[in-house]
Amino acid sequence: MTIISLFAGAGGMDLGFLKAGHKIVWVNDNDFDSCKTYERNFKHKPICEDIEKINSKDIPDADIVIGGFPCQGFSVANPYRKIEDKRNRLYLELLRIIKDKKPKYFIAENVTGLCSIGGYENKEDKKNHLGKVLKVIIQELRNATPLGYHVEFKILNSADYGVPQMRRRVIILGTRKDIIPILKHPEPTHSRDGKYGLPKWKNVRDALDGIPENLTDKIPNHIGTNHKVKINGHLGNRATAWDKASPTIVGRGGGTGGPVIIPHPNLKRRMSVRETARIQVFPDDFIFEGAVTSQYRQIGNAVPWLLAYHIAKMIPKN
Repeated sequence: MTIISLFAGAGGMDLGFLKAGHKIVWVNDNDFDSCKTYERNFKHKPICEDIEKINSKDIPDADIVIGGFPCQGFSVANPYRKIEDKRNRLYLELLRIIKDKKPKYFIAENVTGLCSIGGYENKEDKKNHLGKVLKVIIQELRNATPLGYHVEFKILNSADYGVPQMRRRVIILGTRKDIIPILKHPEPTHSRDGKYGLPKWKNVRDALDGIPENLTDKIPNHIGTNHKVKINGHLGNRATAWDKASPTIVGRGGGTGGPVIIPHPNLKRRMSVRETARIQVFPDDFIFEGAVTSQYRQIGNAVPWLLAYHIAKMIPKN
């Protein structure tokens, strides 16, 4: 099926959908480095400007709309989130494109902080992770067209789908009401302890296998810093163990936010850009553009393609 990709970033979600057999027909992001990275790896040039400035008439029709709409205003890495935050309202642009293009399906991704923003109306909503803002978003998506959409959301952990990282994200699925089947969330392919006959979670050792501990420019993006890291200092407390799934790779650091760079398990340095990309399951031939700090940010903001792949496989190709 054909896809419109909004807020594409470096293209993690897009890579998963491509590997599942779908076709990207239009891509947008407003970050220059991310657009350069996308163009280099996909040979497809994104429209690199603010989505608010783009008329829906200039976007081709497609079967599916996907988008990890910007999450800085929602993330627990930003404790000063507010409903009024402009970044929190970029989902309205996603909603606009859905209204105007009327796709068969849509998939939206965001951080779990989206679930609680605005508080909860009652205990049942809190139990179901359905905060006031998320409830409004879902209702608006359901009514995006006169025909309407079936909309479901669920918190998925990327580790449950073969990604060597504990990364919990809200995945919102929409199916136009005249379309069968209704899109459902994929069943896990892995489990923490190997229960239910599933393989155990992938760990950091699995992810970094074959990468030398010494930094070298002979491996694309295997660059970073050699100075010792502070586990309980400005880098936070996200120590990384070889035999466990990595903590979440985040796209911002410093201040009150989480660390943009995860310490290497040897504790002698930070993980390199390539090692961080491995944790996010980017293939080694996927090259990141821009300054090193930008490369880390692009990786941290990405949807792991393997999670996106399992979601995309739930959609029929025809």
